[in-house]
Amino acid sequence: MIVIRELRRQGRQIAGSLLGVITIGYFAYHAVEGERGLRSYFALRHATTVAAEDLVTLRAERETLEQRVRLLRPDGLDLDMLDERARSVLGLVQDDEIVILTPDGNR
Repeated sequence: MIVIRELRRQGRQIAGSLLGVITIGYFAYHAVEGERGLRSYFALRHATTVAAEDLVTLRAERETLEQRVRLLRPDGLDLDMLDERARSVLGLVQDDEIVILTPDGNR
């Protein structure tokens, strides 16, 4: 009887400590691996950095395209740009010209 009472008493103490350790382990695991854990935070931070770099590239490309469009507007028409676009769209070449095709399809 005494042995059984002693085991129950120690079992209660151990059970409380074990429950505390399991609870702390649960929250620690989710702090690292959870939906809003450290791994998710670093993945989101990396994705934000990549998106910011893409934004810079796309803004530069947009600026280049806007400049080309400005040159084709009637109030500031650049005849060389008009000639280049007309030849590119129509596929026309003069007899004394040499056409060099680039990998991206521009002439």
